[in-house]
Amino acid sequence: MVDFRDSPREAAFRAEVREFLDREFSDEHARLVAENVEWGLFNAAYRRDPRLAELNRQWQRKLFERGWAAPAWPKEYGGAGLSVKEQFILAEEFTWRRAPRPGGIGIGWAGPTIMLYGTEEQKRRFLPKILSGDEQWCQLFSEPGAGSDLASLQTRAVRDGDEYIVNGQKIWTSGAHTAHWGILLARTDPEAPKHRGISYFLVDMKSPGITVRPLVNMLGSHEFNEVFFEDVRIPKENLLGEENRGWYVAAATLDIERSGIATSVSHQLIVRDLVRYAKEAPKGQSTLAANPTVRVELAERAIEAQVESLLSYVIISLQDRGIVPNREASIAKLFSSELDVRLSVTAMHLAGLYGQLTDRDDPRNMSGRIARFYMHATTSTIGGGTSEIQRNIIAMRGLNLPRG
Repeated sequence: MVDFRDSPREAAFRAEVREFLDREFSDEHARLVAENVEWGLFNAAYRRDPRLAELNRQWQRKLFERGWAAPAWPKEYGGAGLSVKEQFILAEEFTWRRAPRPGGIGIGWAGPTIMLYGTEEQKRRFLPKILSGDEQWCQLFSEPGAGSDLASLQTRAVRDGDEYIVNGQKIWTSGAHTAHWGILLARTDPEAPKHRGISYFLVDMKSPGITVRPLVNMLGSHEFNEVFFEDVRIPKENLLGEENRGWYVAAATLDIERSGIATSVSHQLIVRDLVRYAKEAPKGQSTLAANPTVRVELAERAIEAQVESLLSYVIISLQDRGIVPNREASIAKLFSSELDVRLSVTAMHLAGLYGQLTDRDDPRNMSGRIARFYMHATTSTIGGGTSEIQRNIIAMRGLNLPRG
C-alpha cells in the first residue's frame, strides 16, 4: 500500500523544511547554484567558482548541526532519527528549490552500509566524519573486466597476519582524486564460486601503493578515475562484514544506490526549464514553431517525470516499512536513467542547431547547458548498473524468469 498523502507529522516537517529554505538559502547562493549546476547533477555543482564552494561548505555545516545531513540516520550516529518518508520530503523540497542536497557516496551508500554491517567501533570511527563532511568517500567496485558482471572482479586481497595485501585495478571511480576513504570489493578466495569469494573493505585512499589516474569525459570534466593497488596493506579491522561474504554486503549497497537515483523532481524541473526556453527564446532560436512535434515530446517527458515520481513513492513506502528495495529499485533506476536520455534528446530537438553550442557565455543554448546535458546523459544508463543488468534483475527477481 502506497500512501501519497503526508501525515500530520510529515506535513509539519515539510513546512519546517520550507521555512528553513526561506530563511537560510540566500539569493546569492541560489544564483551561484543556478549558474554552475548542470542538469542531471543538481546535487553537485561543478565548483568553478570559489564563492560557491565556500557557500556549499557553510550549507553542509548548517545541515549537519540540524541533523539534516542524513535525517533518517539514528541520533546516536549524528542523524535526526526521522522517518524515511521525512528524509524523502527533505530531498524533495531541497530539489524544488535547487538547493544543494545532503548526499554523496559517504552519506548515500557507505554510511548506510556501515550501519547495517559494521562493528560498533567502525560506526563510531566513520559515521560522524561522513556526516560532518570532514571525510569524503568513493566506491571501488568496477574493474576493466568486471563492470556489469561485477562478480567477475579480479582485484585480490591476501591475508597476511593482521592485514590484507591488495593488488589490482578499479575504474570509473567517481571522486577518487578527492576522497579520503573508499569502499572496496576484492577477491579473498579465488577457489570459491565467484559470488562467494569476495570481501568488502574500508580503505584509506592515502595508503601507500594506491595510484589514482584521471579519466576526463567528453565534457572536459574530471569526475571519474582509474585506481591501481600495488601491495596496499589494509588492517583486518577495516573488513566490513564477514570475509568472503562481501558480495551480499555489496548487494545492499547497490540496492541503496539504485533507490536514490530515481528522483523525479529534477526531471520535472528540466521540463519546466525547457518550456520556459521555448516560450522566451527569440524567433528562430527554438524549433518549437517550425516543428510542433517537439511540443508533444515535451508533454510526454512531463508525463514520464510524473510516472517517475510514482515509482519513487513506491521505493519510499518499502523503505519506510524497513524493506530494502530490490527489483523495485531496479525498475525505478531503469526508468529514471532512460528518461534522462529521452529528456536530453528532446532538449536537442528543441534547440535545433543551437544544441551544438557548449559555450557557457552563449545564451542561445541556455549557456551551453543543453549540449552538456546531452553529453552527460550518455552515462546515465551505465552508472549504478547498466540498463541490461537492471532488466535482468527485473526479469529474474520480479517476473521469476529463468537465468538466460
